[in-house]
Amino acid sequence: MRHGAPKEHAGDSGRAGYGPRDGGGGIGRKKMDTSADDAIVAAVDALVAAGDMAGLQALVDAAVEGEMTAEDVRRKELAIQKLSVLYSKASKHVELAALVRSIRPLMAHFSKAKCGKLFRHLITEFIKIEGVLEQQVAVCLESIEWTKSEKRQFLRQTLEIMLASLHLKARQYQECLSVAQPLIKELKRLDDKLQLVEVQLMESRAYYALSNYPKSRGALVSARTTANGVYTPPKMQASLDLQSGIMHAQEQDFQTGYSYFYESFEGFQSIDCADEAVLSLKYMLLCKVMLEKAEDVPSILASKLALKYSTGDESASLNAMKAVAKANLNRSLEEFEKALDDFQGELGADVIIQSHVADMNDTMMEKNLCRIVEPYSSIEIDHVATLIKLPRARVEKKLSQMILDKKLTGILDQGNGLLEVHEEEANDATYAAAIEVIQHTGQVVEALNTKAKKLI
Repeated sequence: MRHGAPKEHAGDSGRAGYGPRDGGGGIGRKKMDTSADDAIVAAVDALVAAGDMAGLQALVDAAVEGEMTAEDVRRKELAIQKLSVLYSKASKHVELAALVRSIRPLMAHFSKAKCGKLFRHLITEFIKIEGVLEQQVAVCLESIEWTKSEKRQFLRQTLEIMLASLHLKARQYQECLSVAQPLIKELKRLDDKLQLVEVQLMESRAYYALSNYPKSRGALVSARTTANGVYTPPKMQASLDLQSGIMHAQEQDFQTGYSYFYESFEGFQSIDCADEAVLSLKYMLLCKVMLEKAEDVPSILASKLALKYSTGDESASLNAMKAVAKANLNRSLEEFEKALDDFQGELGADVIIQSHVADMNDTMMEKNLCRIVEPYSSIEIDHVATLIKLPRARVEKKLSQMILDKKLTGILDQGNGLLEVHEEEANDATYAAAIEVIQHTGQVVEALNTKAKKLI
């Protein structure tokens, strides 16, 4: 029993350690022997091997005369679990949604702990189906209403966490926060630290997407503080490291951000979470580009851990960052904009990449202009604009800014439409040393003057 949590909530024992051992329909039922269980498992596995979804559905829908026996409950439980997996793999979201709705009356025959586990399994399989976010949100909302009517508090909390993650995935950030914030208060009261970390992490991501960076950092700090007081699974720890890296990158601390992304990449890679590992690796490459170390990108991609993601479906994101790094090395704004167009899904749709695109664009433009004007002592601004394929006014404004920031040594001759490029003068240490000698001499004279006055 966890400290700080009530022993039993009304009508709910959907989480391990709460409620009676045989809650719900399990009271007074004879225990099933091993041979009968093996026979049921074998029969259900045979239907699964044959891909007989209709047969499994028939087992779920089969009416039982009188009270359900342990064998009936076990058979239906297995059939529901296996059928949901088959529906999920076949992307049959309509049938799976109907299954979720149809089994609610059956839940009275299961122990409440088993009921919660089975229901979570169904919703998890349903969420795995791609491209049906609207239906997934609707089923989650219906299920939450059902848990409220049945007073299943812990199952409701789990479903609300799933609902918040769906809103986040659908980029419905305000809806995500409206679910997450009341849930955080409730989980703090129950002292459920592991689920609290998960919800606080989602809150941080939602605030980041809304460009509310102070609140995003506050939610992340709360999540990491909570995680220090409980065992955190590797996937959760890697997710915390990923969000920490994102926040440091937002604050232009790309070196620290790279370290967090590397930790995150190793964590996801160790548990075979390919999609998340590729995301961390992509942000590692982003940090190298922003640190003006694009030449390190090929060696990172050729490393032992990263090599397995360089081919296949996951390679598109890495190829996008490789194209950006190549444009950076070539100091070509045209190549950079081409990479953004060619990999619009991998770069344009990524909120994190997009938050740095403006900085990357400015950097690439500066590098491109430096590359163009380097061979000349005097060059027409119109010619520079033609070479870089940008409007003259934008090029002139950028050159003026670079001169003021001392990134380019020269002057703009606006009367003749020219850029006069000067050689960078080496710092003459003699002048600085002479000034220092004069200052020290002045101090010595003042000290001698003070002593002479005392003698008089």
